[in-house]
Amino acid sequence: MNRLQEHLQSSRQAQIAAGYAMAGLGAVLFSAKAIVVKFTYRYGIDAVTLIAFRMMFAMPFFAAVAWWQARRAARGEIPVLTWRERITLILLGLLGYYLSSFLDFLGLRYVSAGLERLILFLSPSLVVLLSAWWFKRAVTRRQMLAMALSYAGVVLVFAHDVGQNAGSDVLLGSLFVFGSALSYSVYLICSGELVKRVGATRLVAYAMLVSCVACVIQFFLVHPPEVLIQPAGVYGYSLIHATLNTVVPVFMLMWAVALVGAPTASLLGMLGPVSVLFLAAWFLDEPITAWQLAGTALVLSGVFVLTGRRPAQTG
Repeated sequence: MNRLQEHLQSSRQAQIAAGYAMAGLGAVLFSAKAIVVKFTYRYGIDAVTLIAFRMMFAMPFFAAVAWWQARRAARGEIPVLTWRERITLILLGLLGYYLSSFLDFLGLRYVSAGLERLILFLSPSLVVLLSAWWFKRAVTRRQMLAMALSYAGVVLVFAHDVGQNAGSDVLLGSLFVFGSALSYSVYLICSGELVKRVGATRLVAYAMLVSCVACVIQFFLVHPPEVLIQPAGVYGYSLIHATLNTVVPVFMLMWAVALVGAPTASLLGMLGPVSVLFLAAWFLDEPITAWQLAGTALVLSGVFVLTGRRPAQTG
């Protein structure tokens, strides 16, 4: 019996470690899209076109996984989705990656990238706090300490950008970006509950497929078909954007949510934006200051507190 308990405990620890790794790496890959976006913007395209190309290249991957999951359901290997679950998946697709991205790009018209990143950093705390309110879940001391350390680092890194923002449109832009953070937080919470019933892979495939279709429809409502013809570099960067910065990380994040829960996975997502500092220095020759390094140390300390080994329970 003791061996069985040890085996189960070891297996669970391995699952938690895998969840931490996928959440962290997924966050880094997802945040690295900022580097690819900067390279793509050099070709003079707008945000609607950039998002549409990203989703058009990603769509075949999500469609293939969705088709595979539908075949499994037809063979009885996994439960067939109810109409309620299908409607929920459509709403999650529109909320999580379409609306959130659209609000984010609207906000970027009025605020600096530094202020935008700072506001988006509210997502992890929003997930934890909304989960506590919505599902009556207590916020643990470990989560509170992790948030305090991580956000202290974030504020330290980006405080100087906030001071440089001025003008009547800053409040409007900030509200747009906050709406982006809020919509994505609600997506994570709702998907964290639904994933237990439909599975992480199927949820991501269907929700992202809905988002892809919405982005493509938006593109053709805004631009004529001739805008699809772009320089080869746009196609190349869009392919990287779609695969390494979209398909791979969204599956990693959802698998992590299934293993460690939405609040923990979201807090580990703090690694992603911090990693952009070093990626920008490497690819874009942007300097790394002592303030940035100090902020990074605080964020990593928060992640260490979150993922540190808990004391063994006795009795």
